[in-house]
Amino acid sequence: MSDDHKRARQTICQEHLDRHAREVDAFLHRTVIGDESWVYHYEPDSERQSMQWKHPSRPANKKFKTQASAGKVTLTIFWDVNGPIFVRFQEKGQIVTSAGYSDMLVNELKPAIRSKRRGLLSERVLLLHDNARPHTAAHTVDTLRDLKFEVLKHPPYSPDLAPSDFRLFGPMKEHLGGHKFADDELMEVIQNWLKATPKSFFLEGIRKLVDRWTKCVAKQGETISVSTLVKKVIIKFLLFNDLPL
Repeated sequence: MSDDHKRARQTICQEHLDRHAREVDAFLHRTVIGDESWVYHYEPDSERQSMQWKHPSRPANKKFKTQASAGKVTLTIFWDVNGPIFVRFQEKGQIVTSAGYSDMLVNELKPAIRSKRRGLLSERVLLLHDNARPHTAAHTVDTLRDLKFEVLKHPPYSPDLAPSDFRLFGPMKEHLGGHKFADDELMEVIQNWLKATPKSFFLEGIRKLVDRWTKCVAKQGETISVSTLVKKVIIKFLLFNDLPL
């Protein structure tokens, strides 16, 4: 990252910390996280999942497939301290656009919030999503203004400050690891995993934001951690925004 990017990260994180100090947990409880991720029909086992004890005299187990399959669906999810609010799987051949994203916000996310998080709309939703083009295009900005959603600032190139990236997608894909699924089956398995995941998992994910904002400020905007997952998220961001790898 450039020095300007680091300063932006530090400034935005300090603004969020100042607001959290004023509003305390009410700030976090109004926050809704939105994000997208590709989910593959086959996710290879993680290194941790693949670790097995074997006798020294036995040969190592063969790994027949170590890469994700070409088949995939796009998962869009919105969640908060209480868990998932709305989950959508993008149809094959479709990409996330500003028009499609805006339509989803109005016709699917807002009704889901009204039915599952009563009172949140009147309190005003604080939406945290990344800076992908469908999220920042003028049409989307106008839609969010009409919905009276407040968008929390998110610095560019900062998956380490995005809860879905550092909290949600890794465990979800680890759960899928080593299994091959058809489209419908994959969607069902993900939905069941989300339903079975305790509320405390999501609450902790939102709370970790405060820790990460604090670390970012202390490190003067430097990246907090760059794991394999974060690297994949950066690549996803570049591809979604037609930027060079």
